[in-house]
Amino acid sequence: MRYQLSLRRISMKHLLPSTALALVIGLGLLPMSSNSFAANSWDKLQPDRDEVIASLNVVELLKRHHYSKPPLDDARSVIIYDSYIKLLDPSRSYFMASDIAEFDKWKTQFDDFLKSGDLNAGFTIYKRYLDRVKARLDFALAELNKGVDKIDFTAKETLLVDRKDAPWLKTTAELDDLWRKRVKDEVLRMKISGKESKQIQETLTKRYKNQLSRLDQTRAEDIFQAYINTFAMSYDPHTNYLSPDNAENFDINMSLSLEGIGAVLQSDNDQVKVVRLVPAGPADKTKQVAPADKIIGVAQGNKEMVDVVGWRLDEVVKLIRGPKGTVVRLEVIPASNAPNDQTTKIVPITREAVKLEDQAVKKSVLNLKQDGKDYKLGVIEIPAFYLDFKAFRAGDPDYKSTTRDVKKLLTELQKDKVDGVVIDLRNNGGGSLQEATELTSLFIDKGPTVLVRNADGRVDVLEDENPGAFYKGPMVLLVNRLSASASEIFAGAMQDYHRALIIGGQTFGKGTVQTIQPLNHGELKLTLAKFYRVSGQSTQHQGVLPDIDYPSIIDTKEIGESALPEAMPWDTIRAAIKPALDPFKPYITQLKSEHDVRTAKDAEFVFIRDKLALAQKLMSEKTVSLNEAERRAQHADIEAKQLAMENIRRKAKGEEPLKELKKEDEDALAGEPDKTKPEDDAYLSETGRILLDYLKLNTAVAKH
Repeated sequence: MRYQLSLRRISMKHLLPSTALALVIGLGLLPMSSNSFAANSWDKLQPDRDEVIASLNVVELLKRHHYSKPPLDDARSVIIYDSYIKLLDPSRSYFMASDIAEFDKWKTQFDDFLKSGDLNAGFTIYKRYLDRVKARLDFALAELNKGVDKIDFTAKETLLVDRKDAPWLKTTAELDDLWRKRVKDEVLRMKISGKESKQIQETLTKRYKNQLSRLDQTRAEDIFQAYINTFAMSYDPHTNYLSPDNAENFDINMSLSLEGIGAVLQSDNDQVKVVRLVPAGPADKTKQVAPADKIIGVAQGNKEMVDVVGWRLDEVVKLIRGPKGTVVRLEVIPASNAPNDQTTKIVPITREAVKLEDQAVKKSVLNLKQDGKDYKLGVIEIPAFYLDFKAFRAGDPDYKSTTRDVKKLLTELQKDKVDGVVIDLRNNGGGSLQEATELTSLFIDKGPTVLVRNADGRVDVLEDENPGAFYKGPMVLLVNRLSASASEIFAGAMQDYHRALIIGGQTFGKGTVQTIQPLNHGELKLTLAKFYRVSGQSTQHQGVLPDIDYPSIIDTKEIGESALPEAMPWDTIRAAIKPALDPFKPYITQLKSEHDVRTAKDAEFVFIRDKLALAQKLMSEKTVSLNEAERRAQHADIEAKQLAMENIRRKAKGEEPLKELKKEDEDALAGEPDKTKPEDDAYLSETGRILLDYLKLNTAVAKH
């Protein structure tokens, strides 16, 4: 998430000049392993002088300007080491116990290496990783060459799939057995998904050979990027080193925002995972891609699908990006699949820029009948916090902005005599900080809107100085895990001023500010400030917690700030406002109780809760069976449960039950509910009913 916030650039005087090379002249190489390997193309890769200087500059910049300024000491060295090993081998499937024992002697020395510009440990570990990967791919190809049809799927075998805490394997024989099972598992997954033996053999052979060829293309720059970025990210997940190749594209590479299809991606072991969709972007418009989906193939137009399993994120990005108006096809494993279900779908997406008008706020009217009475609630959907800077700076009186558009829609809704307003911030990834502040000013009398604490401890207060609220009526905010950045600032202000009930899910938790600093070689994106709510609470890590929770469609352990390694903690500073009487507090318990009673019978809520419970149960399973009969039985059992859940929902809505769960039906369940009418959106309707419950309770108390 990027804030359109004016931040000073760090002075270049703190960067090291070329003469800093004198610091590293004469440094000796770290001792190489006594293990012998056949000569590979990467054996002679070494850091060059520009990379050495850049590493020293990164050390200096982080020391002087990072928000937290943690010391570069032995404790940080351990974090760097552990993170680097995890980056290279998260499933503990390549390195051997002997490799780790050899590397462990450097565990507390990376701080010293980095301070002196000695990059050899990082290069040595990475090149050993390449050696091990090559050996494993050679083994996998040899297994495939025996023939897919010769694999015995009747044996009672299992594979440990969650290996993040598994012990490092000690012998080549143990690694061979693990990889024999991994190949067997990949073949079985594809077999169950309906692929023929010949196709499986060709696909996997091509996949492994492509990965081998990419190993040979490894450059010293790739190793330097991985190592120094691991060091930078040990401070926080949004502090990144960008190599010269990536510096111009940090939006798509490091903040992981893709131009062309409107998706935010990140690497997830050997696959690429969708983190979120840009509202009104090309991918979002298809309604066929959802957060946590895995992309395993990319094709240009009608050309052959390219298998991208095992590719680096930037390589996948290059395939997905392309000229406006052209079509890219993605082969996707839906997040709605069971963990062992590799069934894919092909999603064609026409590349285009996300247009401002597509992200503009929208209004609708939610008509509800409650306690025998008819009510009208205004709904304002805010996909992003936008401001047409070009028109604004040119003095155009009709420039577009979130606040101006919301103000206009509020005026129209008040003319319609709505009984209250629902602000829908679901999936709003943020945008202009100025707009978050301006929007807050529409609903409060005046006062602070957000606090920005800088690295030197100075707190800047952004505030609404114009007295009088534009809209004083009843209001609730609907948020979810993908409500981030500016959304969290606005929602936090509404909660702290007790101006609105916050309903839905815990928000993303991105509460830090970054700036870009050019280096002699590449760039450094570093965190130098932190957002705080007017109550003094940070939005970082924890996000905004709703007053009333809804079950999450998205796995919050997979998506969100708290899912990122080394995420900066939640904390508090001195509040900018005095706590006021909370008008909602006396009624929260009863509002939750009435919500629970109502949604216990609501078909959509029952379906979402049951689906989430099934997904959590499946995700908790650490091993999978390699016996085909058992796997097919498990697959059939999961499909039967999903079909039963779907038919319970359809029956409650008066629809015909399905005989089988068609793929398009399952895909439709992966994202948000169909919003053809506001009343058809279960979360939106329930949010409206909670607001009506509050109005009834508040009126009843007022009458007494």
